[in-house]
Amino acid sequence: MAVLRPFSKLPALNSAVLLLVGSDEGIQQKLAEAMLREKKSFKVNIHLATSLPLSSEMDHLRPRIDLIVFMIDIKSKYSLKNVEASLAHVDISFFLGKVCFLVTGVGRVNHCSVEMNSIWKLQETYSSPMLFCELELEGIRVATAQRLLRMLEICAGLVPGVSALYFGSLMSSSANY
Repeated sequence: MAVLRPFSKLPALNSAVLLLVGSDEGIQQKLAEAMLREKKSFKVNIHLATSLPLSSEMDHLRPRIDLIVFMIDIKSKYSLKNVEASLAHVDISFFLGKVCFLVTGVGRVNHCSVEMNSIWKLQETYSSPMLFCELELEGIRVATAQRLLRMLEICAGLVPGVSALYFGSLMSSSANY
């Protein structure tokens, strides 16, 4: 069971790598496509995983991961359990600004299977930013893609003067108010 480490590999020049972890592969794919359609000044690589740990067979070929986005579907208890189990396979250093929780399905609150207290507890436990959105809607999906790209750019060290830790602490503290 390999643990993902943020600094075990060298970064690629003018490039950033995002790992989307979630149980709904269709929504992951739509979000990844929306991110790749956006205009950006750096190369973006997006990897999709339904859960962690990642296979260790191709570990030597895997690039350094700059940001991990854990996707939680508020309509699925399995989605939350999957993310909670996957978190054990992430090195603690990632939680210094290189992890984000993306809660989807918030437009349909009456269909919730996950208690919001469980969601808030994740944010509190891992001190990581949490974004809420409805990825089924094109406009919101595009806005979320743009926001994640900006976070990725910061986490990859491509924004002078702004570190992932500083940005992550700003994002986490703003969600509490």
